[in-house]
Amino acid sequence: MSIDEFIANEVKSNDVVLFMKGTPQFPQCGFSGQVVQILDHIGVGYKGLNVLESAELRNGIKDYSNWPTIPQLYVKGEFVGGCDIVREMFQAGELQQLFTEKGVVVAA
Repeated sequence: MSIDEFIANEVKSNDVVLFMKGTPQFPQCGFSGQVVQILDHIGVGYKGLNVLESAELRNGIKDYSNWPTIPQLYVKGEFVGGCDIVREMFQAGELQQLFTEKGVVVAA
């Protein structure tokens, strides 16, 4: 399986996927940590994938999304954005709305 196939499979088979530095339990950069805090605050279930475990994954996700930075959030197969976009959407109430529109269950 190529890295593109792996990424596509993860994005398609999980409602919410966060490609990040570190893990949801132990983020290893401030930007990844902010997105984890937002997702945890909203109460949405998600899969975190640590790009620090594989240079192939770290470079592959940037090519896959055509987005130069990490973290990267995907909802129902759709690329949402990085930390700044996720934070702005959260503050405006748009992220919560996106989850609702896409049929993703939120606890909060």
